[in-house]
Amino acid sequence: MQDHSGSPSAIHDPVLRWYDANARDLPWREPGAGAWAVMVSEFMLQQTPVNRVLPAYRRWLERWPKPVDLAAEAPGEAVRAWDRLGYPRRALRLHAAAQAIVERHGGEVPDDHDALLALPGVGTYTAAAIASFAFGQRHAVVDTNVRRVLARALTGVAQPSISPTAADQRLAVSALPADRTTAARWAVASMELGALVCTARTPRCADCPIRSRCAWVLAGSPPYDGPPRRGQTYEGTDRQARGRLLAVLRAASAPVPKSGLDASWPDAAQRERALDGLVADGLVEPLARGRYRLPG
Repeated sequence: MQDHSGSPSAIHDPVLRWYDANARDLPWREPGAGAWAVMVSEFMLQQTPVNRVLPAYRRWLERWPKPVDLAAEAPGEAVRAWDRLGYPRRALRLHAAAQAIVERHGGEVPDDHDALLALPGVGTYTAAAIASFAFGQRHAVVDTNVRRVLARALTGVAQPSISPTAADQRLAVSALPADRTTAARWAVASMELGALVCTARTPRCADCPIRSRCAWVLAGSPPYDGPPRRGQTYEGTDRQARGRLLAVLRAASAPVPKSGLDASWPDAAQRERALDGLVADGLVEPLARGRYRLPG
């Protein structure tokens, strides 16, 4: 493949100016939001679009404005409040992280990157995001949007690799501004550019602040030539079956008999497989006499 590498420093100022003029007004970006608000948003936004997150996020912060508030509840209440966001194990992990914050850090989200990484459910991306967005630190915050922006702008390819790679991380580190404050702004600005303009399927190149410097555009916007990128299906999957079972338990104020769960999904074999998986993941608690509930 021909190298169309661009210069990271040449794209910083245009992207930062664009962000100042076009950033979405999101509650976790408000000056007084605080580190816990940022952390909750990062857990919820994993594989979930902003418009679906906003209502659940607001309800969550109203009910649990601090880690200590969530930590005092049963984990099943976190699963219940997660509602239809999907991937509900995130709720259990966020609950466990809140408990760890109370036990290890006096109830305050730590500003140390290594301490963040040590929290349940916090991986490389989430630790960098919280450290950068909540505390203004200099870290490469590499999500799908950032990987796509950097792949196009700096290496001239239409799409990044299907899964994150060490090369993606190195590229993001190389693109970080040296100044800590600028680096923190760059992290959120490059992410926003990927979410709003440099999108996966129909990028709005005419509106892009770095189109004249983008290696992909300068190369003639060559089409993606990598392995096929399969879209996720949901209808009829085990994920959908799990969601139906959890919906019954969320709506119940008391343990649910097995017959109540059986009515939620027609395929018996798939239903049993989904229920077994939910129990194994700690999202459902089996009780005596064939009854089930969210974890207590």
